[in-house]
Amino acid sequence: MPNPTRSDVHVNAPLTQVSVAFLQEQSKFIAAQVFKTIAVPKQSDLYFQYDQGDFMRAEAAIRAPGTESKGAGYDLTTASYSANVFALHKDVADQIRQNADAPLNMDADATKFLTQQMLIKRDLDWSTDFFSGGSWTGSTTAGNITPGTKWDASGATPIEDIEAQADSIEAKTGFRGNTLVLGVDAYNALKNSADVVDRIRYTQTGTVTEELLASLLGMKKVMVARGVYNSALEGATDSVGRIYTGDSALLLYVPDSPSLMHPSAGYTFAWQYAGAGGDGQRVSRFRMDHLRSDRIEMEMAYDQKQVSTVLGARFIEVDT
Repeated sequence: MPNPTRSDVHVNAPLTQVSVAFLQEQSKFIAAQVFKTIAVPKQSDLYFQYDQGDFMRAEAAIRAPGTESKGAGYDLTTASYSANVFALHKDVADQIRQNADAPLNMDADATKFLTQQMLIKRDLDWSTDFFSGGSWTGSTTAGNITPGTKWDASGATPIEDIEAQADSIEAKTGFRGNTLVLGVDAYNALKNSADVVDRIRYTQTGTVTEELLASLLGMKKVMVARGVYNSALEGATDSVGRIYTGDSALLLYVPDSPSLMHPSAGYTFAWQYAGAGGDGQRVSRFRMDHLRSDRIEMEMAYDQKQVSTVLGARFIEVDT
């Protein structure tokens, strides 16, 4: 079977922009909203990490006349990232294109289909590695927190539970937890709890929203992980379910702008290679003559990296 040569492959800038625009519309996919993106020029490299303890000392001292000031410093260590290149294609057959009412939309539709698949993959990996799995040590127990009273039960104190863990992260690092990611069941239990309803009873809207919860909890952002996916193989009966564990929640410290000079629970390192968009994605279009088709191929190159375990605290089994 003949394969296209490198000269046949063209990185299609308009289709890449279609992918970028579609990606930005998909708010239910949250991985890159939480682990914000840092564009990197190399597929793998080292980056510096600062010893946070060095920045939390009070070493300034009185200087006597004619003497040197007291010296201080901080240690640097290195960690590495390695961006995997994920790829998927969709062939647009000549016969399908010929029969389409709007032929120019065929490539855009294929691009959106591929982008959706990439977003599902990225969120599935983030959920497995960081939301459900992995280790977070910022809590009062340095492990997972199971509420003493479930958030949907009488007498529950979810606001106090969340604030206690936000304060714990701050006590350990100097940075208060400011971003809360909720599974759908956890969100419903939280917003319908008497603890929350009683506090917003006389607000202007009277409706609990993610923005209202953020204000109530003193968070910069509250997000509900609503992504779904079909785990069945092609041709099998659909099996659609949630990407994220419904009764869990993850509290993190995330800076406003991504920077390796600033602490964060995690970052997404996106490899900016040959025509790639801001999230490390690029779309190519090339001819497959033996199939009488045009191939739309999407690649996305990234590494989702946990930077600091102590800047996160996870709640599990929060509802009945």
